[in-house]
Amino acid sequence: MLTLGIDTSTRVCSVAVCDGEKILGTLDINVGLTHSEGLVPQLETLLHLARVRKEDLELIAVSRGPGSFTGLRIGMATAEALAYSLNLPLRAVDTLKVIAYNLPVAGVLLAPVLDAQKGNLYVGQYIWDQGQLEEAEPVSILPAKNLVSLLEKKDRPVILLGECHRVPRHEGFLVASAPESARMPRGSSVAILAAQDYEPADRHSYFGMEPFYIRRSEAEELWEKRHNTK
Repeated sequence: MLTLGIDTSTRVCSVAVCDGEKILGTLDINVGLTHSEGLVPQLETLLHLARVRKEDLELIAVSRGPGSFTGLRIGMATAEALAYSLNLPLRAVDTLKVIAYNLPVAGVLLAPVLDAQKGNLYVGQYIWDQGQLEEAEPVSILPAKNLVSLLEKKDRPVILLGECHRVPRHEGFLVASAPESARMPRGSSVAILAAQDYEPADRHSYFGMEPFYIRRSEAEELWEKRHNTK
């Protein structure tokens, strides 16, 4: 299935086009461009270099969070517009699962983390079981300083992914950080996971897709605080 994958959940803008699990092309940009100015030109460049016409795509896939509130909105709005204009099905994939998919290592706990602001982290926990990536625990949000104590209780080695540079160092603890090239969400992982999960009979709506935030944005919290004090 020819799938276009989009991830804008972090500072990196990653897009890819895949045919099943075969990656035809991928572009990752991390040079300070905002997603609003860089995403569409990046998609056009990707399709041109991969020699894929928009009309030949079969599925649009996008990372839905958690992650940057603004980034997720931009990525999802772009994916919705593309799917609508091309009359294609649209699938959303959880961002932390996308990150864990980068590292198919059995026998370990994969713990992708992303910055949740104010000293907190979004934390996922995944394992590979018989070639399938499974969620070991629901996605949570907790203070970065508490992550080590959480992972110390696990019964297997842990590999950190994502924005793990925000995790305090802990000597003598059986935790390793994944290589830099595998830490961040990839458009190719978005595309492959979405295609694996897609069923032709699935119903889909082009608009109204909601990001997976876990918590509200600071702007929403501030608005509610002001609203409730009136």
